[in-house]
Amino acid sequence: MRAVAKGKGKQPESLILKAVRDYLRRTGWTTIRIQQGMGAHKGIADLYCIRGGRHVWAEIKTATGKQSPFQIEFERQILAEGGEYHVLRSVEDAAKMSGEDLLC
Repeated sequence: MRAVAKGKGKQPESLILKAVRDYLRRTGWTTIRIQQGMGAHKGIADLYCIRGGRHVWAEIKTATGKQSPFQIEFERQILAEGGEYHVLRSVEDAAKMSGEDLLC
């Protein structure tokens, strides 16, 4: 279940984000899209996901995408507070994060 950009063989981050968000919602997660913008915390993750008492921050990246220094610092802060943070590069990563087999 991979979205692919036409003609390039690459998967833009926006398509990965949509596919991951759709998958998580179908599997019972409340999924909130966080958009960078005026007043947003620098480096904040793309998605905030809640299900069954789990609260997960998820950063979406392409197969070769790297976190910015602000994103690395945000991850460090979340983990230091005992939170859960994942970098997701595919729907398969989202399924692993959820602790379930991939449901198509």
